Amino acid sequence: MIVNQWVPAAHKGDAIGDSARRVRDLLRGMGHESELYALTMDDDLRHDVRPFADPAATQGQLTIFHYALPSPMTEAFASLGSGRVLQYHNVTPASYFAPYDPSLFRLAALGRDELATLASRVDLALGDSEFNRQELETLGFERTGVFPIAVDTSRITQPAQRPALDTILDDGLVNFLFVGRIAPNKKIEDIIRLAEVYKRYVDAYYRFIFVGRFDVVPRYYSMIRALMTEYRFLNDRFLFTGPVSDQELAVYYRHAAVYISMSEHEGFCVPLVEAMAAEVPVLAYAAAAVPDTLGGAGVQFAPKDLEYVAELLGALAFDDGLRAQVIAGQRRRLADFGDARVTRELTALLHTLS
Repeated sequence: MIVNQWVPAAHKGDAIGDSARRVRDLLRGMGHESELYALTMDDDLRHDVRPFADPAATQGQLTIFHYALPSPMTEAFASLGSGRVLQYHNVTPASYFAPYDPSLFRLAALGRDELATLASRVDLALGDSEFNRQELETLGFERTGVFPIAVDTSRITQPAQRPALDTILDDGLVNFLFVGRIAPNKKIEDIIRLAEVYKRYVDAYYRFIFVGRFDVVPRYYSMIRALMTEYRFLNDRFLFTGPVSDQELAVYYRHAAVYISMSEHEGFCVPLVEAMAAEVPVLAYAAAAVPDTLGGAGVQFAPKDLEYVAELLGALAFDDGLRAQVIAGQRRRLADFGDARVTRELTALLHTLS
């Protein structure tokens, strides 16, 4: 069978594109013909991803369209005769961007409106979490299911060598890690507020590390910096790295005592799986798809009682027995994201639509 995938933009290190390439490789291993097509792609992916302008893009017996933002692909996908499988990766609600960036507000609003136009024009609609599947159902998609993101955890568990970075991170401070864009739905300000409570009541020898782009929503990042100034934090205790290589990312995970998520809107949240693979205890606000992805693993909390969360953070950092218990639970959950499960899900999907 010819099973093609479409993704509007293919970027190395992006969860959607990386998952699509991994699924393509698994499909090929199952004996199917499979290619990934994109409207735009990084230069170093041009040997691995085909341009959407290639006529073969529309020749698949089955086409999986990865949706996360509006693009010309949406109407082209709806116009296919059959074999249309939508995989929905969620669109951040526009309201999060309203105070900071009118153009991103408009893009997010358009993204949700455009998604709704596909409700009666697909053969199957899949969320990469139960949270996303329920949203599809709410929008009027009738035939829905869940197909998880295929996460390549080898880039996290690789024996990366960065001696200079190791020296910086192994200086006696306790490292707390967040990975992802500095964006309003991630609620970075709540991590900053948590840091103030943690410093006051738990421990003063800490470092909070934020790995990911901080130039996506400049006004939001400026607000974060202003909050840090208000609390009179030492700048060297808060590290905003920007984009990093896979090797550097592996080092940051290796030195993290706890992974922290205060996010209020996630469609899946790949860093939670990465943290589990790196055997870093996860402390996460239980919102949106976070409970789906963790599946009972990690330490989840709600509401955001910062004094309580600071106590949990300290316990995960210093209580070896608790850490071992949490890591063991995460290890069990991690098995649900392996290639074996994705292959089973692919086999069932192809059987359903063949």
